[in-house]
Amino acid sequence: MNITDPKIDNPVLHLVGEEADRLGLECYVIGGWVRDLFLHRPSDDIDVVVVAPQPPKGGENSGIGILLAEAVAKRLGKGAHLAVFKTYGTAQVKKRGMELEFVGARRESYTRDSRNPIVEDGTLEEDQNRRDFTINAMAICLNKDRYGELLDPFDGIGDLERCIIKTPLDPDITFSDDPLRMMRAIRFATQLGFNLNGETFDAIARNKERIGIITKERIAEELNKIMMSRRPSEGWILLDKTGLLPLIFPELAALKGVEVKEGRGHKDVFYHTLKVLDNVAESDGGLLWLRWAALLHDIGKPRSKAWDPQAGWTFRNHNYIGAKMVPKIFAKMKLPLNEKMEYVKKMVDLHMRPINLIEDTVTDSAVRRLLFEAGDDIDDLMLLCDADITSRNEQKVERYHHNYQLVRQKMVELEERDRIRNFQPPVKGDEIMEMFHLEPCSLVGELKAAVKDAILDGIIPNEYEAAKQYIIELWQKKQK
Repeated sequence: MNITDPKIDNPVLHLVGEEADRLGLECYVIGGWVRDLFLHRPSDDIDVVVVAPQPPKGGENSGIGILLAEAVAKRLGKGAHLAVFKTYGTAQVKKRGMELEFVGARRESYTRDSRNPIVEDGTLEEDQNRRDFTINAMAICLNKDRYGELLDPFDGIGDLERCIIKTPLDPDITFSDDPLRMMRAIRFATQLGFNLNGETFDAIARNKERIGIITKERIAEELNKIMMSRRPSEGWILLDKTGLLPLIFPELAALKGVEVKEGRGHKDVFYHTLKVLDNVAESDGGLLWLRWAALLHDIGKPRSKAWDPQAGWTFRNHNYIGAKMVPKIFAKMKLPLNEKMEYVKKMVDLHMRPINLIEDTVTDSAVRRLLFEAGDDIDDLMLLCDADITSRNEQKVERYHHNYQLVRQKMVELEERDRIRNFQPPVKGDEIMEMFHLEPCSLVGELKAAVKDAILDGIIPNEYEAAKQYIIELWQKKQK
């Protein structure tokens, strides 16, 4: 089968084929770029596998990927950047946003306690056999006399049409050899909107314990890609159904289930959480850490759940409990322990504040304090809170959305007037010490905090002179 898609008629790919012909080598573009060609998805990362014309003997393929990469970089000329990785027998050429990865064809074998393969030179067939999924095993020849010829030994085209994820060989061997492929299978299914075929799904369930040999960092990479999918809930549901979820994220698995007492139950927090996550993903424009905040917003509910004979099931302070859990979860899962974690923690902590505002009278003071604590993240917080409305009662949903709009209007009015977002007390600590001839002490902090509270409560405006006068009056009272 020959491919006639205009994308394959690419000057750079023709150049690669020409250099391979000059060197007497076979070369093929393989993997994700080929898959995305048929899916009509953009892709600038091109993997090229290089094969010696005769079956490899004693390392014939080991350096031929590097050899071809060097020739291609030279032909591309100015602006081409070549990086060689001799240890792995690979090389990379970058130019104008296009990235080509070159490697000699290889076969792999594994030991039980490691996902790092023993790599040997191989044929194109052996290289395709080692690929993770049928849709990633397709190859297109770049040599001039066979340019555009598709080699698809596992019917990857058919699996694309059927929208299924399937391994080229026995899935039990594939997943046992490299358990990260279980995560990749679920990630691809989520990203592409595909299904795992029955054998693939069952093999993941059988081999789930093998995930224990995969580093947390690699798992986190796959989870982040799932999170950035159009409907990330689909990935988390697959992780749950295959049995991987409690092994990689037990705190999230603990949200599952409904407990009933005296005929009263609560919503399944796991599925509610996934609905909130999808709601955020529909409107956040691709904010990864806001999506993590959506996933973790109710993570404290299992630890806060209690039965109240009058109120039924309660989850009091679950936002505070959840916020305290965030740093430990990030540390354990090898997610970044920096401002991204602090952002998620803040979102989890504050996510109940707007709903508490709309259930009570919306006071200026309460809105000022929310603006102050959320700072520049207030819009993200309100998006999360909107997404958190998952009731099936349409009137309730409409009422909540309407009330949130009132809160937003109040925020705009107060911000324009009082400039509260991220404000600092107008009078600095150094000036307070100078005014009253004080050494650094707790009293200075108390006076600054009192000014901040007075501004947030609307007692004084957010202005220097008003703040200074307020401090003088406080000081005079303390001297009596």
